[in-house]
Amino acid sequence: MNLKRLGILSVAAVFLLMSFIKLKHITIYMIGDSTMANKKPETFPETGWGMAFGQYFDNTVTIDNRAQNGRSTKSFIAENRWQPVVDKLEEGDYVFIEFGHNDEKIDKPLVGTSLEEFRTNLTKFVLETRAKKAFPVLLTPTARRNFKNGELKETHFGYPEVTRSLADSLKVPMIDMLAKSRNYLMTLGDEASKQLYNYVDSGHVNYPKGKKDDTHFSQKGAETMAGFAAEGIKELKLDLAERLVKH
Repeated sequence: MNLKRLGILSVAAVFLLMSFIKLKHITIYMIGDSTMANKKPETFPETGWGMAFGQYFDNTVTIDNRAQNGRSTKSFIAENRWQPVVDKLEEGDYVFIEFGHNDEKIDKPLVGTSLEEFRTNLTKFVLETRAKKAFPVLLTPTARRNFKNGELKETHFGYPEVTRSLADSLKVPMIDMLAKSRNYLMTLGDEASKQLYNYVDSGHVNYPKGKKDDTHFSQKGAETMAGFAAEGIKELKLDLAERLVKH
């Protein structure tokens, strides 16, 4: 066999190997609260952004959305929702971690956390994910639609900053969902931004009296937020970006 032919076969073998590695199936576990969670049909059109996340990936990725309504880092651990994720994690999997909406409710002792406890719980998620040779990704909470006199007011206090600080200190990839969603809401403005949230006219089968919800998303809003997360993956240049499909 001449050297030229041997070289061609070697290159082909490398590409074949790379294709095999790229096609290794992985799971993205999602842990968080109602803004991310899967929703029951009777709450439609309310849609968690985790429900829309799968459309951004090829068929080598499974989305396992464990987010639950009303949960904080504290209650997610206390209700034994985190350990089953750890038990199932395999090398190369990802865990997307987005909390804050309920941790900040310090008047509710079963869910509310101090900033220090919030940091401790996020650290637990990160270190236990890494111990399984999987990859944690931290996300700040999405913005509430809270316009006052045309200005979008912040509602999450210091919790997003804890997420940012921890990502920096532990060198964890972080997607700033709060910044991305706030910027987009301000671009849309007060009235137009309602389309992203669960605003429903009266007479709807699931909401006979209508609904005005500035926290939870419509289907359009969920798809928009999932798009921000996919955008963040590309910005971070995660290996996971190779599995994104074009939109």
